[in-house]
Amino acid sequence: MHFGASMFFTDYSMSPAELAKALEERGFESVWAAEHSHIPTSRRSPWGGGGELPKQYYDVMDPFVTLTAAAVATKTLKLGTGVCLVNQRDTIQTAKLVASIDQVSGGRFLFGIGIGWNAEEMEDHGTVFATRAKLVRERIEAMKEIWTKPKAEYHGELVNFPEMMAWPKPVQKPHPPVIVGGAYPRAARRAVRYGNGWIPLAGRPDQYGDVFDFMPKFRAMLKEAGRDEASCPVSLTSVQEDLDLLKRYRDLGVARVSVSLPAEKADATLPILDRWAELIGQVNG
Repeated sequence: MHFGASMFFTDYSMSPAELAKALEERGFESVWAAEHSHIPTSRRSPWGGGGELPKQYYDVMDPFVTLTAAAVATKTLKLGTGVCLVNQRDTIQTAKLVASIDQVSGGRFLFGIGIGWNAEEMEDHGTVFATRAKLVRERIEAMKEIWTKPKAEYHGELVNFPEMMAWPKPVQKPHPPVIVGGAYPRAARRAVRYGNGWIPLAGRPDQYGDVFDFMPKFRAMLKEAGRDEASCPVSLTSVQEDLDLLKRYRDLGVARVSVSLPAEKADATLPILDRWAELIGQVNG
């Protein structure tokens, strides 16, 4: 089972290069960068974590910039968006960003995506909240055309462009894995339909359900769609420092777990990573 770590990179957190090097040295497989372009002050949309929205949500840097810094500082660590808010980004420009960072990193990019929860934030980008899931699907389908064809075109209800040419193409073929974030069953259905993986949260069982309950259901969804499990592995995020539980995730067939780190400096973060390095060794032998 692979281990990753995510952080809201800010001007007061560990730098992405510093964290990435520390993760690679300790046997982690991947680093994940969160995304919010901004947070409207109206705060009409409730945060799923309950209570006040943490300050790091307002302050987080652009994930493609931070992950590029992480890529340059490492050799083997994979670099994931956790998650990229595709419905707030231009389709063609995002396709170029993904292909560019995959080139810069030598094929180490993981394209974690989500449909978003903050209605006001996406409305500021001209995105209609009610149709955001369809918009994300069409944008991903259109990006796949751009990544895999010398001359690409896409004609959907919300995304539409005539034949065009765009480079670079990604190193990974046919493209970096599109890993769909969100809860069972809706995000799971999206992952089955157009994803190369699924990212559910372990940290909010009241909203996301119990991992040991929805994993068999997800496998049944894949089978019904004619897909094998290897084509759409599960990356479980916001996991806790619990050796027995981590071993149960491993035995359940979870491909990757990721710990959510606070946006803090090295003196607070490195001791956490050291404890996780011990857990990695205990889980994976």
